[in-house]
Amino acid sequence: MRQTILALCLSLAIFPVAFAATSYQDSAETIKKTYETQLYTLPAFKEGHYGLRMYRQTLDKKYSAAVWSDMARVASRLNRFAAEVHTPEQILLYSEKRIAGYSDETDERSVRRYTVTKHMPEYLYLGIDLLGSMARANEYGLKHKQDETLRKVIRRYDFEKYAADPEMIRAWAAQLANQVFWLRQLGEQDVVEPFIKAFQTTYPDYEDKKLSKQQYGNKLYGMTHIIFADSHYYQRLVKEEQYQWIFDYFRTNIDTILLRAKEDIIAEVGISFLLAGLEDDPVVEKTRKAIQQSIDNDKGMIPSVSGDFDLSYGEHRNVLAIMLLDWQKVNRAPTISSQPRVFSNLPYGLVAK
Repeated sequence: MRQTILALCLSLAIFPVAFAATSYQDSAETIKKTYETQLYTLPAFKEGHYGLRMYRQTLDKKYSAAVWSDMARVASRLNRFAAEVHTPEQILLYSEKRIAGYSDETDERSVRRYTVTKHMPEYLYLGIDLLGSMARANEYGLKHKQDETLRKVIRRYDFEKYAADPEMIRAWAAQLANQVFWLRQLGEQDVVEPFIKAFQTTYPDYEDKKLSKQQYGNKLYGMTHIIFADSHYYQRLVKEEQYQWIFDYFRTNIDTILLRAKEDIIAEVGISFLLAGLEDDPVVEKTRKAIQQSIDNDKGMIPSVSGDFDLSYGEHRNVLAIMLLDWQKVNRAPTISSQPRVFSNLPYGLVAK
């Protein structure tokens, strides 16, 4: 009898160990293992997207090759623009080809983008393609050798036309948030405040219940990307009080967000708090728990809402999940001055700024 009781006690003693909940860090490692064993099979954009974020979090040199791939992609795009797409006529032809890609799509997001952007197709060149590449080079401490030519292109357009337009915001909220901060970063036109005011007017909180799932997600993406863009994408902390309206909204509506939003957005909401140094905020714990529960441990990643496990398509949501679950710190990196080895062999067209 005593032996039976002893055995029972021993089994109970080991029960918590055997069935202990997986830590957030372990869950992040599960996803990292999946992606980092196949990282260099991804397209250059996805490889660079993952590698740059992980480099900024960890400063681990193993991500240097992925950063170089991103740098090469940026150089290739800027080389083409400087040589072939910079006159008004060239930009119009380029943009019309880009907008045609949306014409046959039927989902709400694509329809909105096509409907509004066909009246100003140059936005696809200026905002989506040119500004992002110039800003990324700038973050690295680089510029294109024909930087002045490209800046003259930017100066031909009043970006407030796009950034303060309600229909453009309904179609491109997150992208516009990025772009207005990139313009400021580059020392060009500053339309951050007009964009934020127009965004708040376009998406008043009292109309949330009227928004489709897609539009609710677009609103949330716009808010998280204001935080992300001001942090120069995980390179510096932001001040909560500067964006109190965003943090207050997330706190008040976190349970609705968890119900209505995709994993990408849920992770971005949590990371927004981490970027303000608010790791102990209850919102962070709620988002971490939700993201951890969405991981398919057999596949080692978070699937899409439709259950798809495509590695490339899922890179965005999964690298965000890693960052949320195993947050390190912000680092102003990599730059040619601080990490010169990463930039020892610059792709053609890029030079130190």
